[in-house]
Amino acid sequence: MHPACWFLTVLLALGCTPGPCRAGPLHAQCKAEWYFGVPCKAVYELLVAQIRKWTTRASCSTGGQKCLYKLQSASVHFITAKHVSPFRRYVENINFRLVPYHFFTCCHVSAMSISETWYAVKDHGTNYCNLYNLLEVVYVQSPV
Repeated sequence: MHPACWFLTVLLALGCTPGPCRAGPLHAQCKAEWYFGVPCKAVYELLVAQIRKWTTRASCSTGGQKCLYKLQSASVHFITAKHVSPFRRYVENINFRLVPYHFFTCCHVSAMSISETWYAVKDHGTNYCNLYNLLEVVYVQSPV
């Protein structure tokens, strides 16, 4: 097959047109929005504590992806971390933006997990699980 035809075929298969790509980046990612009925400081503390708790491979012993997180930076409004998948060793960048609302009594969390591997177009839910696993802890442990 001619290289130009092959390139066009790949673009169309990925949901892109020959012009700018309308489907977004060509790698796996997940964006999610959560609303918690607790202040952002409580959400921040629970998220940071859980990321620090799941840093080692030991928490992978029961299977799943609840391990190998690494905190990059944290403030009450922004948290960045990395996650390494335990089997294929793919790295995902995770970002949380925490915005208070309802007179600072509640917290809106915008979260994003993006695969660093450029060719990881489908991740079988890994990026979603990265976010869900951490935010599930906040939901279960939050005082409200």
